[in-house]
Amino acid sequence: MKLSQFDFELPEELLAEYPAEHRDESRLMVLHRDTGKIEHRQFKDIIEYFDENDVMILNNTKVFPARLFGNKEKTGARIEVFLLRELNEEQRLWDVLVDPARKIRIGNKLYFGDDETLVAEVIDNTTSRGRTLRFLYDGSYEAFRKKLTELGETPLPKYIKREVEAEDEERYQTIFAKNEGAVAAPTAGMHFSKHLLKRLEIKGVDFAEVTLHVGLGTFNSVEVEDLSKHKMDSEEVKIGPKTVKQINNALKEKRRICAVGTTAMRAVESAVSTSLNLNEIDGWTNKFIFPPHDFSIANCMITNFHTPKSTLLMMAAAFAGHDFIFEAYKEAIKEGYKFYSYGDAMLIL
Repeated sequence: MKLSQFDFELPEELLAEYPAEHRDESRLMVLHRDTGKIEHRQFKDIIEYFDENDVMILNNTKVFPARLFGNKEKTGARIEVFLLRELNEEQRLWDVLVDPARKIRIGNKLYFGDDETLVAEVIDNTTSRGRTLRFLYDGSYEAFRKKLTELGETPLPKYIKREVEAEDEERYQTIFAKNEGAVAAPTAGMHFSKHLLKRLEIKGVDFAEVTLHVGLGTFNSVEVEDLSKHKMDSEEVKIGPKTVKQINNALKEKRRICAVGTTAMRAVESAVSTSLNLNEIDGWTNKFIFPPHDFSIANCMITNFHTPKSTLLMMAAAFAGHDFIFEAYKEAIKEGYKFYSYGDAMLIL
């Protein structure tokens, strides 16, 4: 398929600046692939679509406060540093993005915090905005990571123009987040409240956990018209034996298996065996899912409403069907659904 087939007009006021007041009270659009029916519900109604022994695949990655602000030596210019990936724990090397990038060259030093006890030296240029930094900090690795957490702020997406607020620290995170390593939240999972998870558990729904540390590459714009030529950035993924057993049993019994979000879907689709079962994985994936694609594991998906030409929209279209997803998006715009990270949800059955 072509990039231009995923373009549409999205009114700016539908980009969600804030989350719903209560996690499970965001809106939910339900798409029935077998009949073409579209329903308008509330997220907490999702329990009605699941039965005992159905499986929900949750991405338990945890967002770390990846956005730092430092000052350049000599000039004192304020520089935003976005932590992407730790390259070497011992040497405290990190891949980062810097803004404004034109001011930051190899050999420059950046100072962080009022006491300036954390310093970073630029040791490499990786892309136009990318740099490799060596952090200099007089203390243990644990103390260094604690300092990064203290100085960092919640990495809200750039489309949110307001300042980060105290509430964002909790709300830009799923309630089942545990393995730190993501620089963006797996947003479909943010609609689950503790109360809703408990109700699903009581109903007998199983939860299978995977870890896919979401990187900024997920949100990189696609620059090529021929989608087969687009290259995704790699993201770290882990699926352990317990999850593999849960999901393969559900596959054998033909139960409903629901990927909660594009990241959970990407994780399991990156670990499919030749017999179309799930394998364990501990590594990296750069899998790009776009139409047409035969999904092997999940037969149901929860996702947010995505922006035009995004890889996330392409995956949703691969799962629901291009025409059906665009019919649903047209309806969503007409009905005033909220889009993107803090937006409303869609259940594709």
